[in-house]
Amino acid sequence: MIDTTSKSRFSIKQLTVIYTIISLLSLLVVWELAARFTSASMFLPPASQVLMAFCRSFVEPIGKHTMLVHLGYSLYRVAVAFAISTVTGIALGVGMGYSRLLEAILKPLFEFIRPIPPLAWIPLSILWFGLGDTGKFFIIFLGCFCFITVNTYDGAKNVDPELMGAARMLGASERQVFFEIVLPSSVPYIFAGLQIAVTAGWSAVVGAEMVQSNEGVGWMIVRGMSTGNTQQIMVGMVAIGIVGFILANLTSALERRLCAWNEQKGV
Repeated sequence: MIDTTSKSRFSIKQLTVIYTIISLLSLLVVWELAARFTSASMFLPPASQVLMAFCRSFVEPIGKHTMLVHLGYSLYRVAVAFAISTVTGIALGVGMGYSRLLEAILKPLFEFIRPIPPLAWIPLSILWFGLGDTGKFFIIFLGCFCFITVNTYDGAKNVDPELMGAARMLGASERQVFFEIVLPSSVPYIFAGLQIAVTAGWSAVVGAEMVQSNEGVGWMIVRGMSTGNTQQIMVGMVAIGIVGFILANLTSALERRLCAWNEQKGV
């Protein structure tokens, strides 16, 4: 029985990979044909040319740096802001979900800030922090923070009250209830928020670099726009898509590894 289940799961994984490859290849073929044989060629370079330019960008600099260096700058900014937003988002989300007092004080302010897009803060970030990395950290932080906070809050709010009541009846302190029941129960929700946040942060860094940067993938796209280089714009977009795809899958893999107990519990 165990062997059959493992084989079934392995086959599903194989099919997922195959379908992913087929969908990507189909997109590239349609893109190539549209660029070569339709009027789209006026504004859309063929996929083959973009992919060749993407590969060359790792050895030929765009501006002062090669693609690897531009990606390094962008990933560094996302990593710093994502780490800060993870700590603060989890703390605020768990706090609001566990404490009615904190929820009453902080949730109205949070709900006021949440609908404001991160890019709407760019003018203020320039005035407050200048054109350095601090302003970029701030924009990316806002892009990640809300998703982490909302999901963590939902997790802490959905903890079984009967379980907490039983723990208190058995003599558990509030500290034990918090760290041994509330926080572990919130972990799957937290990872769901992290997976969304890492993609949102990667999107936010592009916007931040478009306005206030001299390097990074966002800057590459703006430079391509200012010089009328559609191919360079597409190269930047390909880089954004590939890295975003990798980051989302890494977060998902980490969730499956650390939350395996939750999947077993569900089964």
